[in-house]
Amino acid sequence: MNKWKIFINGIIKENPTFVLLLGMCPTLGVTTSTFNGLGMGLATTFVLILSNIAISSLKNLIPDTVRIPAFVVVIASFVTVVDLMMQAYVPDLHSQLGLFIPLIVVNCLLLGRAEAFASKNNVLDSTVDGLGMGLGFTLALTILGTVRELLGNLSVFGYKLIDADGIIVFVLAPGAFITLGFLLAIINSLKSKKA
Repeated sequence: MNKWKIFINGIIKENPTFVLLLGMCPTLGVTTSTFNGLGMGLATTFVLILSNIAISSLKNLIPDTVRIPAFVVVIASFVTVVDLMMQAYVPDLHSQLGLFIPLIVVNCLLLGRAEAFASKNNVLDSTVDGLGMGLGFTLALTILGTVRELLGNLSVFGYKLIDADGIIVFVLAPGAFITLGFLLAIINSLKSKKA
């Protein structure tokens, strides 16, 4: 398989957030700031790459009857590693993301890639797929977090751009839906113009 095509698919053609609409819980829950979106995206990317490598390596050893539970155990193991590393090295981000870090285990993006790709392909292709999908997810969460932080707080990465109040709804739960809806509309409009 063409590695470049696998990589680009995760970022553009099959972007987990903007095209496949996977992983909406962290997408909507933690993207109140650029930093949170980037942090959650990178944590998910780490788990996605390592779980794809492990599952691709073990695919012939895992019986079909316990395939899904085995995938969940592999993913949960790497989520535990990420959770402990974030707690030790970036405690501020860990406290901001809170419960959403352990919830990476049930993110349908990870189980979907394990089932649809890693369990059917070699280790190198699975690594590239995990990297592409992870970076696509990170890019989407970072964009969403940046737009919400910019409109809601008039800041980016916590740095205030204008000394004024933003539109507070964008850093609240409804702001996530509004921002995602507008971004999806823009992306779909650009795709329809290309076609």
